[in-house]
Amino acid sequence: MFSAAQYEAVISEIEQGTKTFEAKLAEVIPAADRVSSQWYVGEVLGDLLQWIARRTVEVGTEILNFILDVLKGATAPVFMFIDAYKWIDFKATANGVSTDVTVQNLVINSSDWSGQGHDAYLNAAAAQSTAAGRIGSIAKTASDNLLLCAGAGLAFYILVAGVVAKLIVEVVAATTAISTAVFSAVGAMIFLESGVVNVTAIVTALGLLSAFLGTQVNALVTLHGEAADPTSFPNGAWPKSNSAQYSDGTVKDGDADWSLKDD
Repeated sequence: MFSAAQYEAVISEIEQGTKTFEAKLAEVIPAADRVSSQWYVGEVLGDLLQWIARRTVEVGTEILNFILDVLKGATAPVFMFIDAYKWIDFKATANGVSTDVTVQNLVINSSDWSGQGHDAYLNAAAAQSTAAGRIGSIAKTASDNLLLCAGAGLAFYILVAGVVAKLIVEVVAATTAISTAVFSAVGAMIFLESGVVNVTAIVTALGLLSAFLGTQVNALVTLHGEAADPTSFPNGAWPKSNSAQYSDGTVKDGDADWSLKDD
């Protein structure tokens, strides 16, 4: 289920987290430079720490840029959620029309009106009721698919937020390990190892999200087919929606099949 408030909080957390992560990355190389200049740190260890620091920043920057690219699609679930609600409103309107123009609601009781005109009127009304109900069903399906897509987007960005939080902890730990110069080489390497795992987690989630959205695309294609299928619409066409489409309404202009003609 999609929650707009939760989604906004998650995206804000990611945006703030990327800024913090970038700031922590900027501290890695200076930390290596400081510890390498100490008298008790040998040249070999100092060079190793500086290499690890540079690689940490390189890998971290690549990860950061990847996450920033992922964030470019962050507005999509919000618009999907908004559009889903619009489709629900449309469904309610269409179903209301379908109910209002059923034969049961339009039958004129205790009336002298009968005959071919009466029957044709009720038949046309019934067709319009069926068409409106079909539109309501299509609107509901569209809304359901959009909500599912928005929910999948929320789940994905929750995972990204968790990865960003882990990256911050790990780069801080790497910087601390470098600064202490006590088992610093081993400690600093932890970020390089875990960074690959974290990126793999995002890529895997991105693949699952893409597969899910691909399924939804197929569902929307099917939905388009439902909308284009004329079988439930009067005379095989969508109901006409306004009086401008019935502009040829004069009885004496002579160009309509039913108009009156002077002999």
